[in-house]
Amino acid sequence: MHEMSLAMEVGRLAAEQVDRELLPRVSAVGVEVGDRAGVVIDALEFCLQAVLTAPPFDDARPVLERCRGDVLRLAWIDVEDGIEDGDGDRDGAAAVAD
Repeated sequence: MHEMSLAMEVGRLAAEQVDRELLPRVSAVGVEVGDRAGVVIDALEFCLQAVLTAPPFDDARPVLERCRGDVLRLAWIDVEDGIEDGDGDRDGAAAVAD
């Protein structure tokens, strides 16, 4: 099952971004998955749920966004930064550089 190794790599990339930008608590991690990426989406989501239980995530929620093509990439990291955004909650999203 290569979805676990993909999930672990997404976790590694997200943790790297969290460390680099000194992000506070991560609440969600967004991943774009193309319809021709060769990934079983339910298996990837299951694996990401397991990976995102460990620090620095501590039960962050995986959000898989379907798209066209063979894309598979870490798209964004949602953090609880204590600052209200436009919709009245205190979450912020950090875009991930390609």
